Amino acid sequence: MMLGVERLLVDPELRKPLEGKRVALVAHPASVTYHLTHSLDALAEMGIRITAAFGPQHGLRGDKQDNMVESPDFIDPVHEIPVFSLYGEVRRPTGQSMSTPDVVLIDLQDLGCRIYTFITTLLYMLEAAAEHGKEVWVLDRPNPAGRPIEGLTLRPGWESFVGAGPIPMRHGLTLGELGRWFVDHFKLDVDYRVIEMENYRPDEGPGFGWPADRIWVNPSPNAANLNMARCYAGTVMLEGTTLSEGRGTTRPLELFGAPDIDARAIIGIMHETAPQWLNGCILRDISFEPTFHKHVGQLCSGVQIHAESDLYDHQAFKPWRLQSLAFKAIRKLFPDYEIWRDFPYEYAFGKLPIDVINGSPLLRLWVDDLSAEPGDLDAITLPDERAWEEDRRPYLLY
Repeated sequence: MMLGVERLLVDPELRKPLEGKRVALVAHPASVTYHLTHSLDALAEMGIRITAAFGPQHGLRGDKQDNMVESPDFIDPVHEIPVFSLYGEVRRPTGQSMSTPDVVLIDLQDLGCRIYTFITTLLYMLEAAAEHGKEVWVLDRPNPAGRPIEGLTLRPGWESFVGAGPIPMRHGLTLGELGRWFVDHFKLDVDYRVIEMENYRPDEGPGFGWPADRIWVNPSPNAANLNMARCYAGTVMLEGTTLSEGRGTTRPLELFGAPDIDARAIIGIMHETAPQWLNGCILRDISFEPTFHKHVGQLCSGVQIHAESDLYDHQAFKPWRLQSLAFKAIRKLFPDYEIWRDFPYEYAFGKLPIDVINGSPLLRLWVDDLSAEPGDLDAITLPDERAWEEDRRPYLLY
């Protein structure tokens, strides 16, 4: 299997349209080749005229640990080019930064989840390129969550930096494919091109989207491994709750817990309520003590989700439903438990973070309604998932 950037590096015909043009690269620490050479270095080595770079959330260097921690602009000390932050004073590329290239190459490792902000950065770059008459090429990379679709579609009026458009939580597209959908859906007049991967087979095991021979490099500080990527469409919702998502541990966004819950009892209620939502993985009750972030220094009772090894069933695993079910179990066991946090998540003021994350209040209302059953959530979610299955079909490249 060859990544988009690797094909560009080895094929002079693919690079030919870049001759004589100023090129900018949107990248992060996981923007590497098979031999772990960073794309910025590899492209410059091939003689491509790199005049600027852009860093998404967490920065080009991936040094910002938490959400809502901004990165500054800086001058790259090796290539002596400006590096513009797209998660600092601005989220959208400015006229000044867009004056530096003729072509923008986007080489970002995504996680296949609507809330992962790199897809919003892709959309904002496409919109800026359309405004300023620039070309955009996506150097495509695998979606480690694979092709399955899951979750509610973002409702009108709930757009945010973690909600670029009306897509479900787990969209099942590569970044290049999603860019094609963005161009059509938002009717963008932009010269857009995907440098496709070669021999990418997202439906084949054991990786189901992530080739087994590829080294994992964190695309963001807490995206530590493939198991996290598989769980993320569910565990990311923990950012809108008082429960720890495992930040401050060695397995962030693969587990959840708090000092005042009973993990074993929660797992039991989950199995009683909707065992069909727990297929494809194993849940294990654990104890952990975060070294920073929520419940720092406190012993937490928690649950770890194992979606790995031969115990994993790619088609059966439903991380969004699993995490939703965990919230429901807590609500059943502790009706007055304060699950939901209230702060301007990703600068979305006046809305609960859990609603911003899900693109509507529908999931929260289902959790808080003690009479609501799993079938009630399926009734509003399945139509969204089926509609997206059809909507995305023309944009699939693999």
